[in-house]
Amino acid sequence: MRGRKSWLEGLRVLRDLEKDAEWGWVLTGELSLRQQRAVEEAAGQGLVELADREMRAELSAYEDRAIRWAARLSPQGHDVLAYTRAGAVPAAQNQDPAHGERLIELYRAELEALSLYVHIADQLRRPAADGLAERVRTARQLGNRWLLRLNEEQIESVAYAFYLRSMGGCATEANRFAREYGVAFHADRATSAVRLTRPE
Repeated sequence: MRGRKSWLEGLRVLRDLEKDAEWGWVLTGELSLRQQRAVEEAAGQGLVELADREMRAELSAYEDRAIRWAARLSPQGHDVLAYTRAGAVPAAQNQDPAHGERLIELYRAELEALSLYVHIADQLRRPAADGLAERVRTARQLGNRWLLRLNEEQIESVAYAFYLRSMGGCATEANRFAREYGVAFHADRATSAVRLTRPE
């Protein structure tokens, strides 16, 4: 099993096992070899934290046995799962947007993905920026696009919403947003962390 399907399975297994994890970490031996590989793939995407040497030593002391591997969901891993299992939300209403911010134009699929993100914001570890939900609700349609005026923090939240969507299936929205507005989240393979980038 490879790619997105593999590490999504790893995230789901980890989430289920974390519920009963005494120390907050899923320990070696609690997953099959295939599941552990899937979790490690997810770690490469910044969606899972793998315990470092110091934490493994601490867990070994708690467990009174050698712990050579342990993992838990990262905040982004939690958010990807919350986003991918959420359902559809009502379409945005046609109202005049607020003024004074940067103009962002979104296609219907992009607005729907963003609407889903603000709809589940209270379930996420990295919630939407203040005021974004209202901007989404008051987006104005012009032809086949919806117009929103957003501040920089809200724009970063849009990029994060599209990042969550890309991790759960479709990267089209994230790729276009990065091209058009220069903002994207991606996994830094050197640190296995999810970072915000603003391409030059």
